[in-house]
Amino acid sequence: MLRINPPNVVLPESLPNDPRVGHLLGTRLGPNEAPHAVILGFPSDDGVRRNGGRVGAAAGPSAIRTALYRLAADPRVERFEDSLGRTRDLGDLDISRNLESDQQHLGETLATLFQAGIFVIVLGGGHETSYGHFLGYALAGRPVEILNWDAHADVRELKDGLGHSGSPFRQAIEDRSGACRRYSVAGLEPQAVSRSHLDFVRQHGRAVWREEVSGDTIASLYGAVQSPTFASFDLDAVNQAEAPGVSAPNPAGLRSERWLQAAYRAGQTPAVTSADVVGVSPRFDRDGETARLAALTVWWILRGRAERQ
Repeated sequence: MLRINPPNVVLPESLPNDPRVGHLLGTRLGPNEAPHAVILGFPSDDGVRRNGGRVGAAAGPSAIRTALYRLAADPRVERFEDSLGRTRDLGDLDISRNLESDQQHLGETLATLFQAGIFVIVLGGGHETSYGHFLGYALAGRPVEILNWDAHADVRELKDGLGHSGSPFRQAIEDRSGACRRYSVAGLEPQAVSRSHLDFVRQHGRAVWREEVSGDTIASLYGAVQSPTFASFDLDAVNQAEAPGVSAPNPAGLRSERWLQAAYRAGQTPAVTSADVVGVSPRFDRDGETARLAALTVWWILRGRAERQ
């Protein structure tokens, strides 16, 4: 049985001629009409705790959603308002605080959505979110490629047999379903990646260092993916000056302009069938900067999808 708590967000004040995302979501769907896309929160950071990171990402979905609802639709994109009107925010998955059970629950929920052909954006939570995200494809019987935007490879070994925020993509690659057909990661910081983990990534896909990320690199990464693909966006890939509120702050990360370009291309690319945005830890944020950047990440994914349609 699926357990989802509806979004608990106060809509921002707005005039009829100045609608915000929160006022537009789901407004063009009939009572029994399936959405084209959905937003779903996974408020868990048990994997961050297991990995020795800064706990607090469980509050990420709420903070991202609050910032997202205040944004306007891009007036330059004629289809954007209509696309938002056909997108539904389902709220947050009900979390039991048993990580393995919660990841399974996320996978079962996503499998149903993927089988219906619905595009999904998952709001984390720590990066353990991504293994539950992957399970959605495995349970739906669909092989998937993964493109991770991250300072870390996140292919660490399990700890005492348990997964964590540093292990989701090793778990996906080694999952007995065999559903992960390729894994690539871009934005890597050399001080955060061991030789053995780099070799492991290269055995299964592509590794791109932070200084190698350019407009051309972004285009080539998305140009190489095959459907279905999920894109994962961990905010700790962004420079700490622009994203201070994360589980693992990064003083030498990507600039936000490049980061948002990657999000936009995820939305534009037909092979990308879902995305997750993870790592926001509001208790360490500064004036909501990281939550707003995460919200813009979601906004650019949705904007790209509007152009795709």
